[in-house]
Amino acid sequence: MSRSKIDLFIECPRCFYLDNKLGTKRPSMPSFNLNIAVDELFKKEFDVHRENGTAHPIMNKYEVGAVPFKHPKMDEWRDPFVGVEHRHEPTGLVVSGGVDDLWVTKDNKLIIVDYKATSKAGRIEKLGDSPWEKQYQRQLGVYRWLLEQNGFVVEEMGYLVYANASKEEDVFDDKLTFETTLVECPTRVDWIEETLAQIKDTLESSSIPSSGDSCEHCPYREAAGKKLLTLHLEAKKANKKT
Repeated sequence: MSRSKIDLFIECPRCFYLDNKLGTKRPSMPSFNLNIAVDELFKKEFDVHRENGTAHPIMNKYEVGAVPFKHPKMDEWRDPFVGVEHRHEPTGLVVSGGVDDLWVTKDNKLIIVDYKATSKAGRIEKLGDSPWEKQYQRQLGVYRWLLEQNGFVVEEMGYLVYANASKEEDVFDDKLTFETTLVECPTRVDWIEETLAQIKDTLESSSIPSSGDSCEHCPYREAAGKKLLTLHLEAKKANKKT
């Protein structure tokens, strides 16, 4: 059970059920290749400091008393197809999540870090209350929970390394200009156990759960199904007449 599947359940139990119980996934989204490129470059940049045991300049700028965490499993934990894993005994679910980065304080406490790339007007200095930003908090919360289940002590406060591309330049000139800021992202883990129990109940149920309030896929699926059924019935009647 990946971190993204947990988030899908929270967003829309019906889409989660169709995917994980009935094997019908939502249509896939295109890859955000520019975001992936920024992620890869950030990883290379922080890995230099990880190897040297030094703080990245942005950590000094925001007075975060930590350095990038060096661990034999770091590449495994960052692999989205492996990640940090834990078997949740009450439900039997194996939960996993691939982190972007981990920092470690002088007290040997881990800090969850995620890289984000976007292009918004103004300086990004704090989290808002949009669905995306709430998802970021849940995302880091799952990572924190997974690491704690693996025996690590993790700080409640995580961080987003935000790269914000400017649209104020006069020309493109084959480059984007980014401003990188560090945004605090408080995490919670108290919702995870209950959510995993609900996921287990949903997977074992034969009843189709309700759709999420903000789900765009379920209304489309229902409307398209009704129209296709109408056309099918009309064609069936026409065939009978002939």
